[in-house]
Amino acid sequence: MGIKRASQSVSVSQKPRWEEDHQFHHCCAERYQNGVTQRKIAKSFKLSSSTVHNIIKRFRESGTITVRKGQGRKTLLDARDLRALKRLCTSNRNATFKEITEWAQEYFQKASSVNTIHRAIRHCQLKLYSAKRKPFLSKLHKLRRLHWTRGHLKWSVAKWKTVLWSDESRFEVLYGTQGCHVIRTREDKDNPSCYQRSVQNPASLMVWGCMSACGMGSLHVWKGTINAENYVQVLEQHMLPSRRHLFQGRPCIFQQDNARPHSAAITTSWLRRRRIRVLKWPDCSPDLSPIENIWRIIKRKVRQRIERLRRLNS
Repeated sequence: MGIKRASQSVSVSQKPRWEEDHQFHHCCAERYQNGVTQRKIAKSFKLSSSTVHNIIKRFRESGTITVRKGQGRKTLLDARDLRALKRLCTSNRNATFKEITEWAQEYFQKASSVNTIHRAIRHCQLKLYSAKRKPFLSKLHKLRRLHWTRGHLKWSVAKWKTVLWSDESRFEVLYGTQGCHVIRTREDKDNPSCYQRSVQNPASLMVWGCMSACGMGSLHVWKGTINAENYVQVLEQHMLPSRRHLFQGRPCIFQQDNARPHSAAITTSWLRRRRIRVLKWPDCSPDLSPIENIWRIIKRKVRQRIERLRRLNS
């Protein structure tokens, strides 16, 4: 009677499939131990005799009712092939999956598809990412950066606090290439709200600013093109007042990058006449200036504000 209730509970339970199979195998083994024939067990559970026979055979041979994990189909690429594939991916990081698949078919002499190679690459703990955008650095640029770093390695914190950092940055009023990722269904591909906004020549503003450890300096929005004459005017009207306000007459070091308006003869002669000490700066080194973090924060705030206004308008 108890066995009958157990069989009924197996048939009406709402447990996972693997748990139901385990309970069913346990009931078969329990009935077999109680002397019930395999034919009667199969008839009570409405199964074929071969199924019950295999369960009881496994129970007699191994003494357990758990199903041995199957070996499954062997992988197409072995460990040696995976090492060769990983070496190729790390030496040719810009290769496409199609190019890697063509190389694998020729190198391994095995019929492999793009999906197979994709799974093998994931098995090598590799994944396709969007590359970070960094300025190109030649060997000469790297050597100059190294010399600059060694020359300023012994600077104290107090000396770094005497630096007035300056830079220009471009702010796009209408952001081009917006919406690289969109959440939609397959049928919404032609919905205008799912399009990627692209602008050939987005409206933009060039902004000049300066900062130091004492605080923020002036912010100037350029009008027109940037040349040496305009840059000198900005230094006269914004850099000098910010310098007086931040340092209160204390000596300071002015920092600027090596852009053409900054390194022009008019600019260098003006700085010499004003007796302004300029910090030597290596080429292609925007990541060394802390003002770049300020630009990043401001651009993120502007982008968030534009998104909020767009949601309110919609």
